[in-house]
Amino acid sequence: MTNLPFGFGSQDPDDPDKGDSSKGRSEGGAGNQGDNPFGFAGMPGPGGMPNFDIGQLGQMLTQLGQALSHSGGGSSGPVNYDLAKQLAVQQLHNNQRTERPSQEQVKAIDDAVRLAELWLDAATSLPAGVLSVQTWSSVDWVEKTLPTWQRLCDPVAQRMSSAWLEALPEEAKQAAGPLLSMLGQMGGMTFGSQLGNGLAQLGGEVLTSTDVGLPLAPTGTAALLPANIQRFVEGLDRPISEATVFLAAREAAHHRLFSHVPWLAQRLLATVEEYARGIHIDTSALEDLAGKIDPSNPSSMQELMGSGMLEPKTTPEQEAALKRLETLLALVEGWVDVVVAEAVGERLPGADALGEMVRRRRATGGPAEQTFATLIGLELRPRRMRDAANLWRLLTERHGAESRDQVWDHPDLLPDSSDLDEPLDFADRWGAAPADLDDPIAAIRRAEADEAAKAEQDGTDEDDQKRDDQS
Repeated sequence: MTNLPFGFGSQDPDDPDKGDSSKGRSEGGAGNQGDNPFGFAGMPGPGGMPNFDIGQLGQMLTQLGQALSHSGGGSSGPVNYDLAKQLAVQQLHNNQRTERPSQEQVKAIDDAVRLAELWLDAATSLPAGVLSVQTWSSVDWVEKTLPTWQRLCDPVAQRMSSAWLEALPEEAKQAAGPLLSMLGQMGGMTFGSQLGNGLAQLGGEVLTSTDVGLPLAPTGTAALLPANIQRFVEGLDRPISEATVFLAAREAAHHRLFSHVPWLAQRLLATVEEYARGIHIDTSALEDLAGKIDPSNPSSMQELMGSGMLEPKTTPEQEAALKRLETLLALVEGWVDVVVAEAVGERLPGADALGEMVRRRRATGGPAEQTFATLIGLELRPRRMRDAANLWRLLTERHGAESRDQVWDHPDLLPDSSDLDEPLDFADRWGAAPADLDDPIAAIRRAEADEAAKAEQDGTDEDDQKRDDQS
């Protein structure tokens, strides 16, 4: 996923890495798009129209009208998700990544999840969170996770769309006139096209429904992708049955966390929305926008969208939101690493090798890092994930699994990025008040009450001092 949608990174039409992004768009799709993100055959490129056959003009305009009509009728909002789904499925078919699971694979995954749940019972105090087990193809993954991607993408894309419109000078708005609504539709198609490229890449790589660190599947649905797992273990001298059980344990552990920590999923999504609210466009970069839009040349809109002019400027508030999101995701992944290692370590001979392969996959730009870089400009740092795992491991050794899992009882109890730097300090603080571990929420309320009482006492002391001064 080399293309970064929603304005994160330039969109160079001459970038050779974009060659793969146009594959898979054959009959029944958006046409042969080539380097054109909008998918209109015959669209003149950035160089103008010297070689543009006037006989193609009617066809191009027809395709433009059909595409905009499809955008407006099939998908409302800042991202054309119909187009995203269509392109993702087409690319997966073109890349031959659409293998349907066999009955044997379905049974193997059902058995693997049941076995993993049994082993996890001894490794964590959180009960099972899986309500159903499914075996997916890559196309299934795209279709069944798209609603969650919509929740993640809409805040960023919506804010990107509104931010640059709000930043337009009045003279530019007047000059653009009715083209503004068309630009909105073109933006939705651009976002949809780029999201489709990303989903196709992910669909051919992800191993489980939680492989990107988020609960993408419906609540309580554990899903594994056997065709991708087969490719994952190629070159690793371990049987696929062993890898399936290991990955089933990771999937089941994620579901225990997301099912029994009710605030966690919402907190992850809210942090993305918080980031989106901070997006703004530098108005000085848009002062010459009116002169760059040529109503007689539709490609001028394409050039504008890919010029980098609309890229957002990261604010301190956004950086703070990204840091919180990165830390929270690292805590999730680190907890899963520790719990799964404890559950399967002595039962699967290849557990260490599989775990290291998963970590290496992260370090070299696995699905999670690439997805968030594409989605909101965030690259998860593998160092943070390892630090989080070290912290959870230390808590387990010091205080036991039950006490470790109580850290998830309330978001205020979670370690922050500074605690990942100094895990020993956090472990010491967590063990300093054992009575609070029985009721962490009560401990928070007591702390709040103590602060309120202190503030009230400070106010009383100040009033007494004033009276003494007056007397």
